[in-house]
Amino acid sequence: MRAVLLVPVMAVALVLVLALVYRALTPPSTLMLGRWATLQPVTREVVPLDAMAPALVQGVVASEDQRFCLHDGVDWDALWSVVDDEDGPSRGASTVTMQTVKNVFLWPGRSYLRKGLEIPLALVVDLVWGKRRTMEIYLNVAEWGEGIFGAEAAARHWFSKSARDLTKGEAALLVAALPNPILRNPRRPTRALRALAGRIQGRTAGIGGLSQCVRP
Repeated sequence: MRAVLLVPVMAVALVLVLALVYRALTPPSTLMLGRWATLQPVTREVVPLDAMAPALVQGVVASEDQRFCLHDGVDWDALWSVVDDEDGPSRGASTVTMQTVKNVFLWPGRSYLRKGLEIPLALVVDLVWGKRRTMEIYLNVAEWGEGIFGAEAAARHWFSKSARDLTKGEAALLVAALPNPILRNPRRPTRALRALAGRIQGRTAGIGGLSQCVRP
C-alpha cells in the first residue's frame, strides 16, 4: 500500500522539479522524445521569444487563446462550456498553457484522463513559468511538420528565413497550420488555409492589450 501511494507522490515531485528546471532550460516535447527513441530525425533550434516576429506571438494569442493574459493557465469559462456540451473534450477548450503542458509532459490524443491531468499541470506551470516563459516554451516545442519543431526550425524550413524575420502574412500562415501541421503546408497553402491565415491576421491586428503579458 505504501508503494502504491508513493508512486503519485513521486510523479508530482518529478513534475515540480522539471517545471523548475524548465524555467531556465527549454525542454523537448514528448513527440520529439518519441522520434528520438525510434531513431527518426528531429529539427529544432531553440530561440528566445525576442528572436521571434511579434506577429507570430500575437497570432498565437489571437488564434489559440485570446484570454491567455487573463486566465491562470485554465480558461474556466471555456472549460465549463465544454463540460456542458455533449461533444465533450472533442471541442477542446485547451489554453496555450494546457497545450504546452500536453506537449512537454503528456501524450497526444484526446481523452478525459489527459484533460484531467492537463488542468492541474497548467495551473502549476502558469505559476512557475509565468506567461512569457510559457509562450516561449510553446513556440519552441510546437510541431510544424514532419520532424520540424519550434518556430525557428519552422521559419527556416517553410520560408528559408529566421523566425525574427517572418512577415505578418508568413506568421499567420504558420499559426494557421498549427492545428494540423503534418497536412497543412504554409509554403504552398490551399485556398482554405490562406483564408484562415487571413482571418488570423485580421484578429492579430485588433488583439491590442490581450497580448500585453508576452511583450518585453
